[in-house]
Amino acid sequence: MRALRATMEPLPLAHTAFTALPATPLERLALPADLSGTTGSNRARGGTPQIAAADDLAAVTAWLARYTDTPATLQTYRREAERLLLWAVMQHGKPLSSLTHEDLLRYERFLADPQPAWRWVMASRKKLARSHPDWRPFAGPLSPASARHTMVILNALFAWLVEAGYLAGNPLSLARRRRRQSQPRITRYLSHAMWQTVKDTIEAMPGTSDSATERERLHAARCRWLFTVLYLGGLRAAEVASTRMGAFFCRRDREGAERWWLEVTGKGNKTRLVPATDELMVELARYRSAHGLPPAPLPGEERPIVLPVIGKEKPLSRGALHLVLKEIFALAAARLRARGPEWESPAAVLASASAHWLRHTAGSHMTDQQVDLRFVRDNFGHASISTTSAYLHSEEDARHEATQERHRIGWSSNN
Repeated sequence: MRALRATMEPLPLAHTAFTALPATPLERLALPADLSGTTGSNRARGGTPQIAAADDLAAVTAWLARYTDTPATLQTYRREAERLLLWAVMQHGKPLSSLTHEDLLRYERFLADPQPAWRWVMASRKKLARSHPDWRPFAGPLSPASARHTMVILNALFAWLVEAGYLAGNPLSLARRRRRQSQPRITRYLSHAMWQTVKDTIEAMPGTSDSATERERLHAARCRWLFTVLYLGGLRAAEVASTRMGAFFCRRDREGAERWWLEVTGKGNKTRLVPATDELMVELARYRSAHGLPPAPLPGEERPIVLPVIGKEKPLSRGALHLVLKEIFALAAARLRARGPEWESPAAVLASASAHWLRHTAGSHMTDQQVDLRFVRDNFGHASISTTSAYLHSEEDARHEATQERHRIGWSSNN
């Protein structure tokens, strides 16, 4: 975990000077004493604190340290805690440990329109390093659903700080309780027609032509493989980023037939087996061939399952994978818009798609093809998996067969 505390020369600033600055990563700020939280109005008085934190930054760091073994969760929680702390000290003029319920309501409204934009919002669509002078904590306004998710995370932060004896009370505990509703239908997925547009877009990339450069060829091969493994495997972007080639393995079923599997470690550090269908293994061999590698991975092979186009064979970060996906979705949206103004609505859907949309798309298409819901559940890691029972082993073979027969990507070109 990258510490929130200073990793470079801090900027000592007077309280009033904050109003003239853009939002800056916390590790570059040296907070004045009245904004550090050492004397916050909501600090716990008396009792025995369970953490050694003397100020708000140290307290938030202690909370984040609990998630070092789940990088994706850590990244999300750090982002939300940092946004709130920066808003509190730079725009609202209060330390985090002095925020009231009314302050948090004001912050929730701020999330829908982070203003002034020059201070809070990235001007570039490209993800910038935290050390870059143009870095900002927001890419744009948050949707109502994203804002609600933010407040859930912050509620967990405040509740933990109260339990740890750092804060006297949780200012979000007074929030209006929403009645629990039935699970909504998944809406963030691509129809079969839109999914075909995505595939057509990839197959028309410059790297697929005879005149393509080496970089274009490898980039096109990577796009095709990335979309293949996300769709056929139903993987999350974070799972793709952390999985190695050696996670593919082959074993024989009861009839002696060879079946390939992919071992994936997902949320909560839980491991599951994903059927590596014949089609997936053909695409893997195709992708490895583009890099001059033998068709099948070796046991224990440490190469990442998605390789960089240039440079060392280091795994791409989740952010880098998202950039590749967004590029393809943007090209697919442009492909639809070129057909005429009546295609604007589905084009807008494609332009807003992300890695998790592919996971929802895969699940929806599998159920469309009548794949048993139990098999979809296990493929996606929504339940624990056992490989020791003979009965469950037979069930896994059935899951592999059903997935292979009915869930296909169907690229039109196989050369």
